[in-house]
Formats: sequence, C-alpha cells, structure tokens
Amino acid sequence: MLYIVDKGNAYFKAASTMFGKAEIEDMQVLKRGYNYIEVRCGCTSRKYGDAIGKLKIFASGKFLIDCECSPDCPEKKMTPYDFEKHSGKEGNRRWTHHIWVLMNEEKVPLYKTALLNYYKHATNEASNSSRGKRTFHRDEFIRCARCKKQRRFRLRTKEECRIYHDALGARRWKCHDRPYDKITCDDDEERPSRINCKGCPRFPTCEGCAACVCVGCFKCRFKDCKCRICVDFVKFADP
Repeated sequence: MLYIVDKGNAYFKAASTMFGKAEIEDMQVLKRGYNYIEVRCGCTSRKYGDAIGKLKIFASGKFLIDCECSPDCPEKKMTPYDFEKHSGKEGNRRWTHHIWVLMNEEKVPLYKTALLNYYKHATNEASNSSRGKRTFHRDEFIRCARCKKQRRFRLRTKEECRIYHDALGARRWKCHDRPYDKITCDDDEERPSRINCKGCPRFPTCEGCAACVCVGCFKCRFKDCKCRICVDFVKFADP
C-alpha cells in the first residue's frame, strides 16, 4: 500500500512504506530515499547491446532514469520513453516491455513487475523537461474507399499528424493517395491482432487511455487549416 501526504503540492512518505517486501523481493534496489526508491534497470538493443541505468520511482508517480551506458554519458533524468529511444532499441516504442529490472540476476520487463502500479502518466507529462511535455499520439487507421482495407497512419511527428489529418478530411481516400509509403490496393491488410496494437506507451492493445489519446494540441491541430476542428482549437487554445 502506498501512503502519500500532500503538503503544498509536495509529496512526503517514508521510504520503508513505499513498496511492500513482496513487491521488490529479489529486485536489485540501489537506494531508498525519503520519497523515492532507486533500482537498477536497462534496455537491450540488438545493435548496441545493454544500456544500463538507474530508475528512480517517486511517491508522486514520476519515473526518471539516469543512463550509465558509458562513464561520461550526460543523459540524466530521462523519461522511460526517452531512455528506450536513447538505448537504440528497435521496433515499436513499448518501454514497459523493453525496459527491464534485475531480479535474481535476470532481466524482467517492467510490465511484469509491481513497479508500474506506482506510475502516474499525468505526473510524468507534467515534467519540467521539454521531453517530458511530449504529447503522444497513437496510430490511427483509415479505410480505403476502393479496396475497403484499413491502412495505418503513424502520428509521431507534426508532419505525420498533418498527413493523417488531410487524409481524414478527404472525401474518398484511397491507398495510392498515401504520400510516404508505396502502397496499393493489392497489398494485404494488417492482421486483426496487429491492428489492435496502436502504440500506446503503457499497454500494447489499449483501446484508448490518457497515455495515448490526444484531444487536441499544436502537434495535431494546424493554424493554416480551415476545418472546423482546427479553427475552433486555434481560437480557444491557451497561448
């Protein structure tokens, strides 16, 4: 059980009550602070091997990682997403599966531990780091008007968001209209099990949560677009 006392938006708790014994049994714990616990972690890339780091979990729900991939690595206080990227891990960004902790000298993915019970997405998004303010957009699909197959759109950059936004507004979007992939109606549609994975940073098959659903930001809304969604957002968005 996690006990937190809120005093002026600061979190205080005794380190001895942050995790139950069963939750961190056999885990390589490096340090216990007054309001945090620090454990050994890492992320493995096929190209670069293991990137080792120290994962600090605060009572507020924030996760921060200091990288130790080399003695002079300057990367400190990274979000798990940034640590995964920094390590050179290939494939879809699924840090809960790719970042591991040592338990009985074995690498155990975070999603198999009790550590994620203490992760709070809102706290991590409110980080003072510019990287911590990143807004995540999960993948979306549009059905071709000709072949009726669903096609995936990645929304990781502003350019990708604009491509999806314009395609969504098209009256009859077709496979050959896709500008950055050479795809035709003859190409197979993704398997249903694969379509269910939309890139949520917390759960691969998430159907929509605070971590992967954006209701509007300047990454996916555009000042030069005249559609009602963009016009209303730009008009009422905070400066």
